[in-house]
Amino acid sequence: MPRPSQSRPYHVGPTESGQTLVSLLRRWQAGLSWSEAKQLLKGRRVSVNGAMCLDEGRRVKAGDVVHLHAHAKTPQPTAADVQLLYWDQDVVVVAKPPLMTTLRHREERNWPAARKNLQPTLDECLPKLLLASEGGGPDEDSRRHKPPRGHRARGRGHPAPAFAHGPRRRKLPAVRAVHRLDRDTSGVMVFARNETAERDLVQQFKAHSIDRVYQAVVHGHPVAQTISRRLIRDRGDGLRGGTDSPIDGEDAVTHVRPLEDLGEYSLVECQLETGRTHQIRIHLSDAGHLVCGDPLYHRRLNAATIEDRSGAPRLSLHAARLAFDHPRTKERIDFQLELPEDLERFVRSLVRRGRRRKHVPTDESE
Repeated sequence: MPRPSQSRPYHVGPTESGQTLVSLLRRWQAGLSWSEAKQLLKGRRVSVNGAMCLDEGRRVKAGDVVHLHAHAKTPQPTAADVQLLYWDQDVVVVAKPPLMTTLRHREERNWPAARKNLQPTLDECLPKLLLASEGGGPDEDSRRHKPPRGHRARGRGHPAPAFAHGPRRRKLPAVRAVHRLDRDTSGVMVFARNETAERDLVQQFKAHSIDRVYQAVVHGHPVAQTISRRLIRDRGDGLRGGTDSPIDGEDAVTHVRPLEDLGEYSLVECQLETGRTHQIRIHLSDAGHLVCGDPLYHRRLNAATIEDRSGAPRLSLHAARLAFDHPRTKERIDFQLELPEDLERFVRSLVRRGRRRKHVPTDESE
């Protein structure tokens, strides 16, 4: 089977739009059989627009960027990788793993279950996790029992989940998304469990009364600052971007605070005053501090591409804190989540790299 020495991109053109990924792989890789093309997908060596693809039936559209990788990518996360932090009859708070999409795209919602299960989304995993965790019934909550890390755990003192007993199977509990995190972003999220809680939380997000704090590893050494720059849907190349126009786009405000010097890079904290799509990534990139591992905003409009040599395992962005008023009790509840293992290892590697650079011997004759 062909094995490129490095990741190779293929840009889908208008004449290729609507074709299956498998058929295009055979066109792009001379001599590739149908079975070999399918094996590339199963072997986690193909990504579309930065997201690993396992689906043999995936159809692409013009503008998509397909990468054929020399080596297998990180396995797709499953429900076992989702951690329930807190739940009750109104809300559920979770630690979203990286590389998992928050919601199923509209055009994918009617896919058969087997196809969805290849790459499950967070909103599909949560009902199963809640059902497995609520052994005491639908009113059970995490204030009385420590929540399990995944759907395979039973919880302390809980009977086996009802769905394990055939005819006694209970209906999956509903969850309602009130915000999103990018697929590659990890961190804390809240979902509503009923219509009343959904309305309340959506209103809090609209009023910007929810505290949202992120941590990011970025290029350079940003100073403490407030970035206030409006964002538009298309900056001219199909990507979202910032604008100096006082009337176009939407207001966007990000408060940035440096946390740690990592040699050529920095660990920073970003607090959102507004919550626009890709806000932190765009604001930091426009300020000259690309988020390490960002597959989109390393490209500048009408300017050179920012070269990212950081070695980031993925987009280095983590939702570290979320605080909101509980929809029923109105009590302020605050959740904080440390950097996940992959980003913690990345940060430590940058620290070691920075130390090595500081101790490189110099030639005193020069």
